[in-house]
Amino acid sequence: MSSPVLLNLLRCGRSSTSRQTFLAVRSLTEASTVSGQVDGGLLGLVGVRQAGGSARFGSNGSGLPVTWDSFGIWDNRIEEPILLPSSIKYGKPIPQVSLSRVGSASVFGRRKQNEDRLRIARIHDNLLYFAVFDGHGGPHAADYCYTFMEKFIRDALEESDDLERVLRKAFLDADTALLTHLKYFNNDSFLKVGTTATVALLRDSVELVVGSVGDSRALLCRKGKRNKLTKDHTPDRKDERQRIQRFGGFLTWNSVGQANVNGRLAMTRSIGDFHLKSSGVIPEPETHRITVQHAHDSFLALTTDGINFLLSDQEICDVINQCHDPTEAAEVISEQALQYGSEDNATIVIVPFGAWGKHKTSTAIYSMSRNFASSGRWA
Repeated sequence: MSSPVLLNLLRCGRSSTSRQTFLAVRSLTEASTVSGQVDGGLLGLVGVRQAGGSARFGSNGSGLPVTWDSFGIWDNRIEEPILLPSSIKYGKPIPQVSLSRVGSASVFGRRKQNEDRLRIARIHDNLLYFAVFDGHGGPHAADYCYTFMEKFIRDALEESDDLERVLRKAFLDADTALLTHLKYFNNDSFLKVGTTATVALLRDSVELVVGSVGDSRALLCRKGKRNKLTKDHTPDRKDERQRIQRFGGFLTWNSVGQANVNGRLAMTRSIGDFHLKSSGVIPEPETHRITVQHAHDSFLALTTDGINFLLSDQEICDVINQCHDPTEAAEVISEQALQYGSEDNATIVIVPFGAWGKHKTSTAIYSMSRNFASSGRWA
């Protein structure tokens, strides 16, 4: 079954009415005239209304109306208000990123239990939090991060407003606290549990910072192309491999050529896995900061390896770009991973940005060989 067929099946079960309303936005210049201006800042609201014969025109002399397309939200399936404080701060219209628009899905695959966890929350009025955790050895570490990572981020924010520094401190604090928590059980096997962690913080709907350990991923779809925001922490990376060896750890390879630290763990960074800390497995995240360009950026996606192992980053972008909304997209991606033979838990979080729906991909992109291969896995 191809992705287009999956899309049609999902859409048949959903009752959504397509809106044909074309929106227009008054320019910030007009808003400052209507509402007043103090030291170059705007007071009041930026007007949003249906376009008719009275659509406002830009001040650049082009004669073109000022519409959502001026800053990306042109597609009529997602309509978001302008986030006024951010628009004032950055000097251009910034759409509000709403938690209610975020899509997510998590499926078991062929596992007996789901050790993946996902989290979507608002930390402050202007700061959103998104995360996926892929546990191993049991769900304990993933459960702990799901419950407490947000707390450690809040605590770190009291000391710094640098979001990269905040994530680094939160990850390290979570790892230290997890060890204390697991010791209460007085069971040495619990010290062998661990989890990946990929966390994204979005401030003012513009400043995006991602921190990650392990092989869960974050990617940004910009102009229809994937933009990787994380790098997998595996022994395949020379720098990661050298650290393991420097700490006295060793590598083994399984029957499919996958390298493992001390024959036990396929990743070189994680939260937990305390039995491997002396061998160079660390909880310190790599971080990445990027400015969201709502005119070009369609979405942020966080995924666990149950999806990454079967679909390339570009395939994920292409599939999501065919979907009506993030909820449908998350369902399709997780089902696609299962169709392609994923045996692991598969989890995804999709955060829509201003260019959602703008970069459509041809449904003919999927090759017959890929479909035959997936059919063979199910035979």
